Amino acid sequence: MKKVLIVVLLFFLLFFSFIGLRFGSALTQEGNPFPYLIAIIKYELSNNGYEKVLETSNEIRYVSDHKKKDPLGMTKEFMKREGWKFKEQMGSGLVFEKDKVDITIETRQYSKHYFIWDVPKEIFN
Repeated sequence: MKKVLIVVLLFFLLFFSFIGLRFGSALTQEGNPFPYLIAIIKYELSNNGYEKVLETSNEIRYVSDHKKKDPLGMTKEFMKREGWKFKEQMGSGLVFEKDKVDITIETRQYSKHYFIWDVPKEIFN
């Protein structure tokens, strides 16, 4: 029984060490890290390209992989599927246009491997 308990404790220790090393200080930068970790796990287990983290009354937050070639490519592809055309990048914001209306998607690095982006709900109307 003691050996089983030790193995289980070592497993949890290794798991949380891996999480700490993988995400480091990013764990607390957005407040409660659990919705982000759950979304990242879902993202890694799916083939979707992005995963919804949370939804507020004004926006939906997504997480996706930080690819070296085109880190914001998934955001651009997502908006293109919704009928929006990429216009320009202004700092960490991506500006899209549809029917002469501009909208900005805020992006930011979450960790070395992932970034998060906020999509206003008005794009779905």
